Amino acid sequence: MRQENIYQLDELHEKTGVFADRAAGGVRLAELLCNTELERPLVLAIPAGGVPVAIALAELLQASLKVAVVSKITLPWDSEAGYGAVAFDGGYRLNRELIAQVGLREEQVAAGILATRSKVERRLRLFRRYTQLPPLTDRDLILVDDGLASGLTLQVAVAALRRAGADRLLLAVPTAHASAARRLAAEVDGLYCANLRSGWSYAVAAAYRNWHDVGEAEAEQLLRQHCRPA
Repeated sequence: MRQENIYQLDELHEKTGVFADRAAGGVRLAELLCNTELERPLVLAIPAGGVPVAIALAELLQASLKVAVVSKITLPWDSEAGYGAVAFDGGYRLNRELIAQVGLREEQVAAGILATRSKVERRLRLFRRYTQLPPLTDRDLILVDDGLASGLTLQVAVAALRRAGADRLLLAVPTAHASAARRLAAEVDGLYCANLRSGWSYAVAAAYRNWHDVGEAEAEQLLRQHCRPA
């Protein structure tokens, strides 16, 4: 059953390899959003992978672009697997079920939170020209990442933006796992996803024909090329 505030491209449903790269994903997102009535839209990119998506989307929507720094808290032995996330305002959320499942000790969790807060603070300095947010009320905020798997990082970002005063918040991702999209849709005013997929083997990278990890330097260079700092 389709959730009322989830918008997708039906022709991309359950397909893989549908985007040439992240920028192409942003272009397809623009197809979903271009007919939406938006009031003073502000696109907020989650670095680093969300930056090329957000740039393409913001250019096509002729919207302002800023950065919302959020980072996942990763397992000590696996830098790709996250058990929590920290937002730009210091707020965080933990997946207690996963923590218990893998047997993390409380001191390991505390160390992970501390290390991730340091990473967020470093990225806030790196992207400082793009992180100063204007007043967030009475406008449409479009939070953008390159994909939605478990959804924990984006949940933390949404909560931080609500605390910052966001009253109308949309989420836009080129690809998402269907169950995570349903959970996140309940926390925002609209979720736009070009490529919804289900199944236990979901991977964000599978939606892209050309995929690489976007580093901080690449993201900062893209922002410098495409954005005017405030």
